[in-house]
Amino acid sequence: MNKGKSLKTVAAQCDSLLRKYSASNSLSQTKQLHAFILTFGLLSSSHLSSNLAITYAQCNHASYASHLFDHLPHRTLFSWNTMMRMYVQISRPCDALDLFVEMLRSGHAMPDNFTYPVVIKACADLSFVRTGVGLHGQTFKSGFDLDCFVQNCLLAMYMNAGEKEAAQLVFDLMRERTLVSWNTMISGYFRNNFPEEALRVYDRMMDLGVEPDCATIVSVLPACGVLKNVELGREVRALVQEKGFWRSMAVRNAMLDMYVKCGLMKEAELVVNGMNEKDVVTWTTLIKGYVLNGDSRSALMLCPMMQREGVKPNSVSIVSLLSACGSLVSLNHGKCLHAWAIRQRLESEVHVETALIDMYAKCNHGNLSYKVFMKTSKKRTAPWNAALSGFIHNKLAREAIKLFKQMLVEDVRPDNTTFNSLLPAYAILADLQQATNIHCYLIKSGFLYRLEVASILVDIYSKCGSVGYAHQIFNIIPQKDKDIIIWSAIIAAYGKHGHGEMALSLFNQMVQSGVKPNQVTFTSVLHACSHAGLVDEGLSLFKFMLEQHEIIPHVDHYTCIIDLLGRAGRLNDAYNLITTMPVTPNHAVWGALLGACAIHENVELGEVAARWAFELEPENTGNYVLLAKLYSSVGRWRDAENIRDMVNEVGLRKLPAHSLIEARNM
Repeated sequence: MNKGKSLKTVAAQCDSLLRKYSASNSLSQTKQLHAFILTFGLLSSSHLSSNLAITYAQCNHASYASHLFDHLPHRTLFSWNTMMRMYVQISRPCDALDLFVEMLRSGHAMPDNFTYPVVIKACADLSFVRTGVGLHGQTFKSGFDLDCFVQNCLLAMYMNAGEKEAAQLVFDLMRERTLVSWNTMISGYFRNNFPEEALRVYDRMMDLGVEPDCATIVSVLPACGVLKNVELGREVRALVQEKGFWRSMAVRNAMLDMYVKCGLMKEAELVVNGMNEKDVVTWTTLIKGYVLNGDSRSALMLCPMMQREGVKPNSVSIVSLLSACGSLVSLNHGKCLHAWAIRQRLESEVHVETALIDMYAKCNHGNLSYKVFMKTSKKRTAPWNAALSGFIHNKLAREAIKLFKQMLVEDVRPDNTTFNSLLPAYAILADLQQATNIHCYLIKSGFLYRLEVASILVDIYSKCGSVGYAHQIFNIIPQKDKDIIIWSAIIAAYGKHGHGEMALSLFNQMVQSGVKPNQVTFTSVLHACSHAGLVDEGLSLFKFMLEQHEIIPHVDHYTCIIDLLGRAGRLNDAYNLITTMPVTPNHAVWGALLGACAIHENVELGEVAARWAFELEPENTGNYVLLAKLYSSVGRWRDAENIRDMVNEVGLRKLPAHSLIEARNM
């Protein structure tokens, strides 16, 4: 009798210790107690063995927990829930769902408001949206559809699956919204590429007086960065300082990232200078910021500073630094980073391989770029894309096409980036048969209907001299989907081939469709007017650009107008425009005027234009030839001869024109 009481006392003590170890997730002490329980023969107690299984599960020790759980004579709902939660936490969501199905089949336990969040999370991890929708329906039947924890998990599941409308519906039906609910919606909209909606939810949350936390800030600031909403970003910074969130490293890094994306590198530097502690994310964000904002030299200078502070660059840092080396054509720095990546065993990571291929290509060392590529596994698309882009950068169009064919033989699946890298090769070659070959492949593979691919193909056909095919591609894209890039491409195509009226008509159609023209579009249509002699139309467009679209004219726009006036014989108007330009005239502007003076035999203005053209572009023999032609046209043979002598003295030589005929087996 005393022995029985003693065992009950020991069992009660063991039970108390298990609750303590469960709360502290102490695996080693749980194992020691397990051994003690076995020694005393207490495992036969259903209650004690259940609690031991639960404790192992809460310590995430799946093998012991599942073994004990499988041998339990009676399983409580709490034990089922704990086991399922363990499987989700250790990234085994399939096992969690299998256990849920087993629980339903057993009929001994029904899911509750703790069960549903776990299994919904498992569905989210597996992207099992249909199963998740089914579980959502079950919560209606069982009356847990309005439970806040269940609803928060549904929000996360729908957002993870990109089902933002379903998430919004759940959110709108919530009787009680916690801060987690708001944060889930903000971060969900941002991750699904709807930063405007993320900020809309944040504004609504603040209007209702919901107190944000660090997670809110870390979700809102990236949206501000993407939208370049500096004003809201600064408001969030004031809130961060007011609430004391500045202590969080994640918040400081998010603030830094926001300034970087907005191009405010001075403010980004102030954030970094005010940080007592900087981690690898801090340094990498600043490095990436300098690269994105065109200051690659400053980016490279950060690398030794970072290491002096004891922070080791990671693969993301290396990728940004290699990008800086490519921009600066700094081969030595790039090789040093390559060696460091090898020592740190990072060189086989796909984004590092891709960055190395790209860096060597931009440093004009295609052999080293290809050598890195040959060492890759060649099963992933990214290195192939980088190699293709490298060939194009070095004008090796045929090699790029050959590599693409090899990629298909190796059964590597191309993506949008592949064609963005490859298609310029066909524009370089300007070979109609090659263009129609890739056109057929794009139709077969379904990539033709992607806007960026169609835009490049329009340009390819234009360069091949086939404006008709270019227009066919343009017509394939639905009117509502046409963006400024494809409109600009088709306008430029007609302009290059002397169809000024058609280019102008397309420009008017674009404006009427609601697409706002940019600087490139205006350059294309003004160029078209110039070549077609549409003087009044070109001048009207230039006025329209300045007044209606408030675009600051670029020197290219002025070049088109000077050429336009010059071709029409309005040389004094052209010269007056040059003298009143708000930007400094470049060699192209003076060259356009010189060409017009040669056509209309205006020696006085021609000599002025020639002096500037010689000074700004001394090695361009075309300008010397134009002035000599001008002198010859008015009978000033000695002056023409002097210009030719000047060319010979300087050592310039006019490059001969050439034609290209390709022979192929049909």
